[in-house]
Amino acid sequence: MKWFENKRNLIVDLVGWMFILLFTYAGLTKLFEFPEFRSQLGQSPLLTPYAEYVAWVIPALEILIAIAILIPKFKLLALYACLFLMSLFTFYILAILNFSDYIPCSCGGILENLSWQDHLIFNMLFILLAIIAIGLYPKLTTTIDLKIFYRDKKGEAENLKE
Repeated sequence: MKWFENKRNLIVDLVGWMFILLFTYAGLTKLFEFPEFRSQLGQSPLLTPYAEYVAWVIPALEILIAIAILIPKFKLLALYACLFLMSLFTFYILAILNFSDYIPCSCGGILENLSWQDHLIFNMLFILLAIIAIGLYPKLTTTIDLKIFYRDKKGEAENLKE
């Protein structure tokens, strides 16, 4: 059992570090190349009215999630945020590919060299990794003494003192 716990924790940590690297790289690249990133979002048929807002929110979220993964108290929530954000990116790509005549490129750095199909595979791989990490994340086990919630035979609460 200890062997499984060690391997489980190792896998969760490795996936966490993969997301930290991905989101830190992606978020900082978007910020360093902000005018170009904002311009590309403005050309998106789906995001044009929201481009200014989205251009700030996406890199901020990516960096915030990367930081949250490092904080044990927020790690599980951050993994869910990874799953949500990667799913959102994937649905955006699918919508652009299926419903748009113009396909803008709003990825920076090494990811802009991927084709849209490669990008979908990349995103789905990270979605799968997030699901695996969430599934393997150690469950919180607490025991609660339920007797403290019961009343005695007279209807008085046992745990109340006057």
